[in-house]
Amino acid sequence: MTVKIINKSNHDLPHYETLGSAGMDLRANLTESISLKPLERTIVKTGLFIELPVGYEAQVRPRSGLAAKKGITVLNSPGTVDADYRGEIGVILVNLSNEEFVIENGERVAQLVIAKHERVIWNEVEVLSDTDRGAGGFGSTGVK
Repeated sequence: MTVKIINKSNHDLPHYETLGSAGMDLRANLTESISLKPLERTIVKTGLFIELPVGYEAQVRPRSGLAAKKGITVLNSPGTVDADYRGEIGVILVNLSNEEFVIENGERVAQLVIAKHERVIWNEVEVLSDTDRGAGGFGSTGVK
């Protein structure tokens, strides 16, 4: 699939690191570093603007290394970039650690995954079909 992109940053376009990678790293496009205190959040701009075909979305997801090692994650994970959005891609980062985290220009702050999605037409009914699980919700299938 070919996707139109405008890159107003000084960084390379997002790319897949390996043949099996689902996501591409997004880099911070900053004029000065951002200090993110514990429990603080910020929107980090990327300098990227994309035009996806209808039926696709771009999902902004956390980088596992930042989350595991530094407690930095994407607050609205996954963030969705809709096919009709033409603005700059931003990443809502939150610091869930007990230490301040400094975001530098060019730092890899999130992943971008392009995913196909379906649109539904609701069929309003009075009763849903029965299943073994039924209405069992959170934790109802056990923990082991």
